[in-house]
Amino acid sequence: MSIKALIFDVDGTIADTEETHRQSFNAAFLEHDLHWDWSRGEYAELLRTSGGKERIGVYIESLRLEPAEKARLKAMVQLIHGSKTRIYGELIADGRAPLRPGVARLIGEARAAGVRLAIASTTTSANISALIGAQFGAGAWNWFEALACGDVVANKKPAPDIYARALGMLRLPAADCVAFEDSVNGLRSAKAAGLYTVVTPAVWSAGQDFSGADLLLRSLGDAAMPLQGGDAWLAGGPQLTLARLQQLHAAARPAAA
Repeated sequence: MSIKALIFDVDGTIADTEETHRQSFNAAFLEHDLHWDWSRGEYAELLRTSGGKERIGVYIESLRLEPAEKARLKAMVQLIHGSKTRIYGELIADGRAPLRPGVARLIGEARAAGVRLAIASTTTSANISALIGAQFGAGAWNWFEALACGDVVANKKPAPDIYARALGMLRLPAADCVAFEDSVNGLRSAKAAGLYTVVTPAVWSAGQDFSGADLLLRSLGDAAMPLQGGDAWLAGGPQLTLARLQQLHAAARPAAA
């Protein structure tokens, strides 16, 4: 069975964005006179919660504050997150988040072969638009037929809602598609939706339990950063090509059935 669509997560999967997100959160806190400064370690823990607004809420709940003060801060979450989204867009426009190895190549292969593209991400549509435009050009937004974003579903990853929405927009069954993720929450979401899932862990998600992944690689590989060792063996060469992915996907379907 041939693959009809590739569905990509964004943050950490398409590009190394999480450090830019962290910096944007901290800048937004300053704008709102909040003396919060999320360290890399602290942010790595907060990433266990999907969604920026949810992350802020979890952080507020962890603070030793009176209930009235917590309520006041929670009422500011939407405003704080709006500032963070604006700052993130400005930083992305400056090229702060490079694409991960092999992403542009594989997307190009898919487009050339007529394989459809989609996005299933817990980040906002504004963040996705900023990244896609900065990395691929303004018209690239139209490459993706389905844009399922975190601000349009009730339950974020690890719930399957975001992938179910993407599949519904594509009007395709899960068996015809492949998901690309970098985190355990993303993996659980994609697998719960019935998708063959390729995981390429980012720095922020290294060490998480990816035992449920159909294919686990350090990256998708490209000429500048080829896959080596066990990754190259799994991918069938220095990079994961669409042709090799088709083979792996087809081989997995009978087992899944």
